[in-house]
Amino acid sequence: MEKDVKQPEEQVEKLDEVPVPEGQAEHKPEKKEKKLKHADSKLKEENQKLAEQIKQLQSDNQALMDKVKLTQAELVNYRKRKDEETQNMLKFANQDLVTELINVVDNFERAIKLDDNDLTDEVSKFLDGFKMMYANLTEILKKFGVEEINRVGEVFDPSQEQALMTDSIPEMDDDVVTEVLLKGYKLNGRVIRPASVKVNSK
Repeated sequence: MEKDVKQPEEQVEKLDEVPVPEGQAEHKPEKKEKKLKHADSKLKEENQKLAEQIKQLQSDNQALMDKVKLTQAELVNYRKRKDEETQNMLKFANQDLVTELINVVDNFERAIKLDDNDLTDEVSKFLDGFKMMYANLTEILKKFGVEEINRVGEVFDPSQEQALMTDSIPEMDDDVVTEVLLKGYKLNGRVIRPASVKVNSK
């Protein structure tokens, strides 16, 4: 008696016909949707964290940039101050020497005020030599930025002059310098000795 032999094609057909449990096919899309929602929520959370980190980094970067700019500005100001100090130091480095030389100039001026007519020929020759040395010394001082303060006829200025005496000249206004008793001097624009003067007071 012949047995029925099942062909492979028939077996495949029967496998395809295996029934799917009820409800299983329906739940798969829901699970996928939940997974997608969860992934989307996580992605948004990570994006928010990254955005906050970027914001913080930008803030830190701006703070550092501001600090660098401030440091650069301070450095520029420091250099300017140091340059000014150096220039002033060089400009007035000779002040003490000039002040001493001014006293020598005062002595020369007293000497050359002598009346030539009342002197012997020999003393007169010495006086001529003094005058030459005086002229030479004043020229040297000028080269180094020394200038006299002589403001006769101008209103008294306490920053450049000191009033030692008063005059009473009717045709002149009050507080006008009438005479210089002792010359004052400036070194490169800075008063190193104020002039001693007479001031008019009616």
